[in-house]
Amino acid sequence: MVADAGICQGLPRVKDTRITVSSILAHIAGGMSVGDLLVAFSQLSETAINEVIMFAAQRIQEIYIPMKAA
Repeated sequence: MVADAGICQGLPRVKDTRITVSSILAHIAGGMSVGDLLVAFSQLSETAINEVIMFAAQRIQEIYIPMKAA
């Protein structure tokens, strides 16, 4: 994943595309399969989609603060 202030408002995106991580995740949340994404976005590969998911998972782990049990 890459980010550049001058492209896609600086949002993380798949390298060499203007397809943002958030866009791919929104499509997955909306029910699109990896196969559907590959058809809709011919610039993507299955590897790129998997990297998007991993990128998002890693970001969540970095910002999540576990709650202490009461």
